[in-house]
Amino acid sequence: MDWFATNLISAFLLPPLNLILLGATGILLLKRRPGLGKGLLAATLALLYLLSTPLAADTLLQELETPPERYDLNNAQAIVVLGGGTYYDAPEYGNHTVGRYTLERIRYAAQLHRITSKPMLATGGAPVGSGSSEATQMRTVLEDEFQIPVKWIEDAAGNTHENAYNSFAILKTDGINRIALVTHAWHMPRAKREFERAGFEVMPAATAYTTRYKTDIFAFIPTAGALQRSNLFFHEVIGMLWYRIMPARRSV
Repeated sequence: MDWFATNLISAFLLPPLNLILLGATGILLLKRRPGLGKGLLAATLALLYLLSTPLAADTLLQELETPPERYDLNNAQAIVVLGGGTYYDAPEYGNHTVGRYTLERIRYAAQLHRITSKPMLATGGAPVGSGSSEATQMRTVLEDEFQIPVKWIEDAAGNTHENAYNSFAILKTDGINRIALVTHAWHMPRAKREFERAGFEVMPAATAYTTRYKTDIFAFIPTAGALQRSNLFFHEVIGMLWYRIMPARRSV
């Protein structure tokens, strides 16, 4: 299934569109089945409130995250960092460049390289056809702004599954199968499983954990940012379920 179809289907399964559809169904049923219609509307409002509260959204993401594992990353043969989106037509930079999630990932990858001196692979394609892959953007920022060399780029992948198998095809030519994998903590469970299925021995090197300084009244007040974090949670859950039913691809 291509990038467009996957993301179109995902939009209908994720908030806020799934909540809009649930509420619209409730409205349509008010005349014919008022009890059911009112129930669906009440459920829509309740879910919208819950998924928009910082406390609930952060708790959901933390369910995906595991504490940092005690690995000696010096034992990794290479660092692999996954792209996390593009900042398109950035006016201050004059071109496409790394998005916020990608920047968070390459910042940590740069730190790991300084500590371990391990060679780095950046992986991420250009699924919307912008002509500028995430991997190329990552290499530019890492080398020009962080002064960190990038030995390999994988610039064709459109999703985590392809990140894993395409990266394995590149690194196996250098006899590399033990990697430190860099991505967001909430994305690590799905990414780790796919990279292991591709043939890697994975040392998780997660970054950007979901943390909270304190819990106060604002943790219960809905925000757009919290709804976005809830969206990330359900996106990961759906992705993990989908990859579980996909057959493993043989790496060649």
